[in-house]
Amino acid sequence: MKKVILFLCVFTFAKSYSQTTQDSTKVYKKRVLETTEVDFLSSYYAQTGNNASVTGGIGTEELSDLTGTIVVSMPLNDDDVLTIDAGFSAYTSASSSNGNPFDISGASGNGDDDDDDDDRRAAGDVIGSPWVASSGASRSDVWGSLNADYSHSSDDRNTIWNADVSFATEYDYSSIGFGGGLTMLFNEKNTTVGISAKVYLDTWRPIYPTELKAFEDENGNLNQGFFNGITILDQNGNSSSAWNPTNYKSIVDKGRNSYSVSLSFSQILNKNAQFSVFLDIVKQQGWLANPLQRVYFGNVDNYYIGNASSIPNYTSSTNTDVFQLADDIERLPSSRLKIPIGVRLNYYLNEVISLRTYYRYYFDNWGLKSNTVSLEVPIKISDKFTLYPSFRYYSQTQADYFAPYEQNLSTSEFYTSDFDLSKFNANQYGFGISYTDIFSKAHIWKLGLKSIDFKYNNYQRNTGLSANYIGLGFKFVMD
Repeated sequence: MKKVILFLCVFTFAKSYSQTTQDSTKVYKKRVLETTEVDFLSSYYAQTGNNASVTGGIGTEELSDLTGTIVVSMPLNDDDVLTIDAGFSAYTSASSSNGNPFDISGASGNGDDDDDDDDRRAAGDVIGSPWVASSGASRSDVWGSLNADYSHSSDDRNTIWNADVSFATEYDYSSIGFGGGLTMLFNEKNTTVGISAKVYLDTWRPIYPTELKAFEDENGNLNQGFFNGITILDQNGNSSSAWNPTNYKSIVDKGRNSYSVSLSFSQILNKNAQFSVFLDIVKQQGWLANPLQRVYFGNVDNYYIGNASSIPNYTSSTNTDVFQLADDIERLPSSRLKIPIGVRLNYYLNEVISLRTYYRYYFDNWGLKSNTVSLEVPIKISDKFTLYPSFRYYSQTQADYFAPYEQNLSTSEFYTSDFDLSKFNANQYGFGISYTDIFSKAHIWKLGLKSIDFKYNNYQRNTGLSANYIGLGFKFVMD
C-alpha cells in the first residue's frame, strides 16, 4: 500500500437543540437534523520528491491522486440520524510502478500474476531505473470505501451515542472497521466530554519486488524463470551470479489490526473563546511493514540489471537504464503503540476575524516523536463569503529502525528506508473560501445549495518532497 502524503477535505455539520416547555404536561423538541443533507466532496493531490521507499529510499516519488466522496445524512426521526458515505481514490504512482521496474508489458498489477515471467520481452530489453516509472499496472489503482454511522440523541440533547461500520479495499489490502462513541454535554452545554473506540481489521494481499519474488519462486536458481537469459552485474559492471538475498522471505502473517480509544474535552470559556483537548491511544498489531518497499544494506555487495555504464551514476536522476537488485524488503516490529495529545483554542476577535489554533504532540514506541502547530484565520468578508488563510508546521524525529539508502545493516532485526519515518520538518501554507446561503435559494432538483467550500494547500518538506492539494465541497439540503 503506497504511502502518500495525502490531505482530504471532509465537510460535515451537526446541530444540537435544547428543549422548550409549553405547559407542564407536554414537552416540545426540535429534530436533531431537520432534513436530509448531502455533501459532494472532491480533491486532487500531486507530489514530487526523490526518496521513494519502493526503491530503497532513492528515486522518483511522483504521485497524483483524485478523490471523490458523497456523504448523505438522513434524519430517521426526531432523535436519530443515519449517515452514509462512499468514496474512491484513484492514484497514479511512479514509485509503486517500480515494484516491477523491469516490466514493459503491463502485467504487474495483480499479486497472482506471473509478472516476473514475461515471455514477450527479450533479455536485452530488461532495464529499469528508480528514476523512471515502469509501465506495470501497479502504477495506478483505485481505493474504495463505504462507511455507515448511526447516532442517537437524548430528549434533552445532552447525551449522544453513535455506532459505525466501514469497509475499504485497494489492490494490495482490504480493511473492515467498526466502532462507537459517547458524547455528553454539561453546564448548560458549555462543557462537552467524549469517548470513542475504533477497531480496524486489515488483510494484506502482498505485492513483492519482482526480483525477490522470482528468487523465492525459483529457489535461488538464477538461470530459471525471470532470470533466464538475464545478465546480473556486480558493482564493477561485470557478469556475476553471486547475488543472494539471504535475509529475504515472504511474509506469513498477512493481518494488520488497529485498535484505538479517543478521549476529548471541550469547554466554552467565555463568549469569545473555546478550549478543547484530546487524547488518542492507538495499538497496532500484525504485519506493519510494506512488503513492496525495498531495503539495501551497506555491508553487502551490490548487484544490478541493465546498462553497466550507468552504475556509477545510479543515485542520479540521469540514470535511466540500470536497476539495483534488492537485498530485502523493509521489516518492522509486529506491534506499535501510538499516542497523540492535542489542544485547540478558538477565539472570536470580532464580527470579521476569528482565530483557530491547534497544537499536537505525538510519540510512539518506535522512537518517533513529532510536534504539529497550526493556525487558521477565518475572515468574514461578506454575509455569504468567508476567507480562511492557514499555516501548519510539522517536525518529527527519526524512528529507531530508519536509515537512508544503503545505510541499513543486514545484521539488524528491523530496518526501513521509508522517509516517512525519517527526521524531517515541513511547512504547509493554504487558504480556503467558503460560501454559505442559510436560505438555500439555489436548487438542483430537490436539493437546495447550502454551502460551497474550496481549499488549497502547498506542502514542503526539507527532504525535498513537495505537494499541492486542492479540495472542493458542496453541501445540499433536501427540500
